Amino acid sequence: MIVSDDRKKRLEFGDFQTPDDLALDVCQYLARMKISPDILIEPTCGIGSFIIAGANTFPLNTSIYGYDINQHHLDVLHKKLAHVPNGNRVYLERKDFFNTNWDEKFSCFDGSILVVGNFPWVTNSKQGEISSKNIPEKSNFKKCNGLDSITGQANFDISEWMFLHLIKCFVSNNKVGNIAMLVKTSVSRKILSYINKENIPVSDAFLIKIDAKKHFYAAVDACLLVVRLERNTSTNNNYDYTVFNDFSDTKGIRIGHRSNVTVSNLNTFDKLSFLVGKSPQKWRSGVKHDAASIMEFSLTNEGLINKLGEIVDIEFEYLFPLLKGSDVGNEKTWRKKYILITQKCVGQQTDDIQKNAPKTWRYLLHHSGILSARKSSIYNNKPKFSVFGIGDYAFRPWKIAICGLYKKLAFRLVGPIEKTPVMFDDTVYYISFDNEKEAKEIMEKLDSKQSIELLSSLIFWDEKRPIKANILNMLDWNKAP
Repeated sequence: MIVSDDRKKRLEFGDFQTPDDLALDVCQYLARMKISPDILIEPTCGIGSFIIAGANTFPLNTSIYGYDINQHHLDVLHKKLAHVPNGNRVYLERKDFFNTNWDEKFSCFDGSILVVGNFPWVTNSKQGEISSKNIPEKSNFKKCNGLDSITGQANFDISEWMFLHLIKCFVSNNKVGNIAMLVKTSVSRKILSYINKENIPVSDAFLIKIDAKKHFYAAVDACLLVVRLERNTSTNNNYDYTVFNDFSDTKGIRIGHRSNVTVSNLNTFDKLSFLVGKSPQKWRSGVKHDAASIMEFSLTNEGLINKLGEIVDIEFEYLFPLLKGSDVGNEKTWRKKYILITQKCVGQQTDDIQKNAPKTWRYLLHHSGILSARKSSIYNNKPKFSVFGIGDYAFRPWKIAICGLYKKLAFRLVGPIEKTPVMFDDTVYYISFDNEKEAKEIMEKLDSKQSIELLSSLIFWDEKRPIKANILNMLDWNKAP
């Protein structure tokens, strides 16, 4: 990835300044919510939209502190403050967030603290792509297990790490106050889920949707996340929260955490909670191979053609009909696509292919460089040409499938094609059956109004992959009508 020096700096430091009018809307909203801090901190203040908005909104006895890594930004802000009434109560300091001892700073503050601002909207993996050094010290701060870390669950937004780090400073110093940050909506849910899981002392939390396209020219769902922190001795912890459509919305929708997941509609979930349990059969994801160019084929008049455009002469013994996520989501008929499956279960040796299908073996050897270059560590120390997402469940003839990427709950009944079980890519979740009768019976239960409503109450449709295996696995479809 080639990134210009100027764009790299903006990506690296999240240098996208908050518009003055939005910062003022935020501070005035917080004031209407009866937030009146003794101390206001903007830890990455830039040219100071929140500093100035805070100075123009909060009482004169509020001490205001602004920190930023960029001295030029601080110089610009210092000049702007000369024209702000009572701007002399603002203290500016050049600080790198990741090299600042925030615990020590918090210990020096007395009274109610408000941390406000706009952290960088970039992930740690994106920072790695541009060789950025502006990232926190590597640690498994979300306590992901080994497989989650390998498959990407440990990737996180920098803003998520920064927000949680400051929450820990509140807790470790037994401080009371609020954190109000502009963040991606998906990040806000992760933060609130962590707060619930770790029993952080909070009295309330809410988020207000903002138009990121209007304010930041960013095509992403974003919000102002406000977390109200109590002292460690508080017994009034509350982990439900309210989502407001904008700063004028006074009603909102109540969201919360149940059964270790975030619920998008508490009323519906509570009404249908009798369906919550363990899925009688685990939902699986489709095949993961990370080598579509040589493992997937189209059947044409010329024969099999791989994605490199090569005409391929191999046996059909290890080939299976393939439905991609887009096929499942759009209810397309089979498009004569095939996938090469080298194993019956994860970790199985692949040497038998040489004897059973010599042309397939030669084809795999010829393209072994592509297979060996797969980056994911899940292939390390596994038999050559390994794939994942397979087991006895993958070879049953009847399946119920759904694409995790699509914005609708549309289950699809899929039978064998050419008397061969169908395979899916890893954007699809499915359960499988030995006969059509049982598959149709379960399909009816999954398509019932109550099942769809329960699952809908657990899904956030703004997410990149809204439908997830852990959500599907919460529905005990044996209890459905």
